[in-house]
Amino acid sequence: MADLEEQELLHLGLEALHEELGGKMVPFAGYRMPVQYPEGVLKEHLHTRAAAGLFDVSHMGQVILRPKGTIDELKLAFEALMPVDVLGLAEGRQRYGLFTNHAGGILDDLMFTNRGDHLYVVVNAACKAADIAHMTAMMPGVAVEPVTDRALLALQGPGAEAALEALVPGVAAMRFMDHRVIGEIWVSRSGYTGEDGFEVSVPEAQAEAFARRLLAQSGVAPIGLGARDSLRLEAGLCLYGHDIDTATSPVEANLTWAIQKSRRAGGAREGGFPGAQRILRELAEGPARLRVGLRPEGRAPMREGVELFAPDGTPVGKVTSGGFGPSVNAPIAMGYVARAHASIGTELMGEVRGKRLPVTVTEMPFQPTTYKL
Repeated sequence: MADLEEQELLHLGLEALHEELGGKMVPFAGYRMPVQYPEGVLKEHLHTRAAAGLFDVSHMGQVILRPKGTIDELKLAFEALMPVDVLGLAEGRQRYGLFTNHAGGILDDLMFTNRGDHLYVVVNAACKAADIAHMTAMMPGVAVEPVTDRALLALQGPGAEAALEALVPGVAAMRFMDHRVIGEIWVSRSGYTGEDGFEVSVPEAQAEAFARRLLAQSGVAPIGLGARDSLRLEAGLCLYGHDIDTATSPVEANLTWAIQKSRRAGGAREGGFPGAQRILRELAEGPARLRVGLRPEGRAPMREGVELFAPDGTPVGKVTSGGFGPSVNAPIAMGYVARAHASIGTELMGEVRGKRLPVTVTEMPFQPTTYKL
């Protein structure tokens, strides 16, 4: 059975390079992915915070949306799928988005870019087939074109700018959430680690040579899924299918910063997206529960699934992501708790192996972000 499952996994274009570098390959979102390299997750995490880490995120879905009419018609069609301002996004800028369903839950979170006469979208690997089908069905006036001949690399950390500028002159002038097409390279100043950095789409035929040139730059090291997860957790960022899902609203998920005024009550384009009734109501009245940061006392991590209780024993929520934060040198977690218990400083108990241990609701991110604003 294991051999059959292995055969059914999709393979990254850079798989041979990962294996050459000593990457430990594991199944993830239907692909064989490097979870770590010989240095190990802890050192990879700290290296990214101190220098520059190179991640292969080619499993993510890249999609081009082209209008059959005007670009504004395309923007409005795409905007109708989410509680996010698409019409107001300037050319050359990228924004975080959320596809919602009619119950107000999250189908996927994504990034989208205005490239002048079309939109460029990056979606999560596990959701990309469903997302492409959803966009195709919901936007009949739009050509939905999956990109299947490009790799996607993320270069993250304080050394990312210098390393990428050496290969792609001009990127140093970019700011957080800028996007540029430079020759055959598509580059966004963004990422999912809390660090300054870039996501770079490269033609698959050039990807290995490009990755090797990046790895040859001073301070750049290959980083696997393990450190990617601990870095995004320290940054307080959601992992789809764990911290957000089809039953969770953007308001519960504490992602209200992603809902611009134009889409809220009284805004120029109020509502009009799937689940608007629930989402606008929760924005006005507050949700029943909220995603919060959690700091367990002591050194024992509280991982996904740990039940949370008020001091009197009342169940109040559950951990959705948790582990050890190498940069903060302590266990950290995120989870959902009843709103009455969501205030910063609230003391709760988490049940770990039959014992209830103290945990405190805390601010996120756990590690300060270093975006170049």
